[in-house]
Amino acid sequence: MSSGQQMPPWLQEQIMKLQQAQQNLQSIMAQKQQLEMEQIESDRALEELKKVADADPVYKHAGSLLIKSTKTALIAELEEKKELANTRVTVLAKQEARIKESIKEQEIKINEMMHSGQKPPP
Repeated sequence: MSSGQQMPPWLQEQIMKLQQAQQNLQSIMAQKQQLEMEQIESDRALEELKKVADADPVYKHAGSLLIKSTKTALIAELEEKKELANTRVTVLAKQEARIKESIKEQEIKINEMMHSGQKPPP
């Protein structure tokens, strides 16, 4: 395409789809990173909690408050939170892989269309 030509609408559409997929990928990666940070925090909290004697008072955050709880209840809660985050990270990792593959295919398709100057098959 010369610099004086406008991009054909079908090519613009493909590029828009690619950009949308890239934005989705960024969103998924950010969510995954957030969950991984939550897992690290849960691991650290569990380590510290396991050092505490069973009879010692323990507290948990509930918004801006601290609420008294038991060591056993907090350990169970943290392990459940960690397991849930792990499941969500696994799902996001699969979505990330699918979108990356889709992006790669879209880039190839766009390059082929730009070089051939032809409309994609329906």
